Amino acid sequence: MTFGWVSFTTDYGLSDGFVAACHGVLARLAPRVRVIDVTHLVPPTDVRHGAAVLAQTVPYLPPAVHVAVVDPGVGTSRRGVAVEAPGGLLVGPDNGLLVPAAEALGGIRAAVELTNPEWLAPEVSRTFHGRDVFAPVAARLAGGAPLAGAGPAIDPADLVRLPEPALEVTPAGFTAEVLTVDHFGNVQLAAPPSALAGRPATLRVGGHEAVHGRTFGDAPPGQLVVYVDSAGRVAVAVNGGRAADRLGVRPGDPVPVRHPD
Repeated sequence: MTFGWVSFTTDYGLSDGFVAACHGVLARLAPRVRVIDVTHLVPPTDVRHGAAVLAQTVPYLPPAVHVAVVDPGVGTSRRGVAVEAPGGLLVGPDNGLLVPAAEALGGIRAAVELTNPEWLAPEVSRTFHGRDVFAPVAARLAGGAPLAGAGPAIDPADLVRLPEPALEVTPAGFTAEVLTVDHFGNVQLAAPPSALAGRPATLRVGGHEAVHGRTFGDAPPGQLVVYVDSAGRVAVAVNGGRAADRLGVRPGDPVPVRHPD
């Protein structure tokens, strides 16, 4: 099967030539393939953030080969892998980054380790596998090469998975780990919509009063609002401000959401 699209997600930033080099490899090996840049501003080495962004984005992209590189273990014994799901293929490091996206695309059907030297750059840098391993493999897969050509099959159960984010729900509220903080400072929590069901119109979030609403404008300007975001997660925002700054939190921190006293 051929793909007309490759998506690209990294923590490379935009001030260096890393993204352009990977685009160049894709363009040379698969000139007809178009690239969708999901983001290159994942916080450096933050695998959990990259995994969350990728998983929340891929269901809205066309069928594609999805390349993701947030790879603090580059050059070590960690594996490079390609994963097949009903909705597409994923290529990147075996560090938990790809699995949530594969599940969002229908679940893992097969996986291989990227060991075929004919599919890689003639010389593979120890510190730039995005250019020398993952982009060349993605180009070949997008062109219709079989997954098995990239290397030997591995048991999907052996793929590295990230720990489940913390969530504790009680009748009086819940405490959930921060999954992501977006460009606007909105705080996405590891809590499903059901955690908010039946909660009162006013809540306390990290000790601050908040409106239980549906969108930002349900709270007065400058006021916190707790709502279900576009990815189907409970989130906290400030109408006209930054909830992450107000709460003083970042990804991985616990945030209590409670009924008012």
